[in-house]
Amino acid sequence: MTQHGDVPGAVPATGPGPGPEDTPAAYRPRRRDRHGRGGRGPGLAPSPGLRDPRPTRSQRFDRIVLGVVGHVDAPWRAELGELEYVVEEMPLLPDGWTDEAPLASVVPATADHPPRVVFFRRPLERRSETRLDLEELVRRVATEQLAELLGVSPETVDPDYDPDA
Repeated sequence: MTQHGDVPGAVPATGPGPGPEDTPAAYRPRRRDRHGRGGRGPGLAPSPGLRDPRPTRSQRFDRIVLGVVGHVDAPWRAELGELEYVVEEMPLLPDGWTDEAPLASVVPATADHPPRVVFFRRPLERRSETRLDLEELVRRVATEQLAELLGVSPETVDPDYDPDA
């Protein structure tokens, strides 16, 4: 008696006996290439040492910040001197904080460190719907923080600054 899927007269592929090349197709294990799309799994992972083709959200945000900050602070580099830009996920807020989370902060210079502008990624991303909105918000925040460091108005730092945007 034959069962469903059995080939009459075929030898099952279990135990000692004929090798895979001698086994009928009905007894060979299925592979992931059922629809002709190629292999799946480890063969598709990036090779060691090569750049990951898809950057993470935080890497994309870092690139946005670097691009915006490079544009905004270019005319002010001589006045700013050494300045660090830092990206943090979230600000550390005290217990009982009820206001919205800040988007950025300025950390004044100390004996060991130059002044820093800290951008908070998640609050910035939550307040923007698209990448273009995020770029504009980062630009506005960077302008405000640099103006605070320089002691001038934001319009002086960036003539295109719009506080209502």
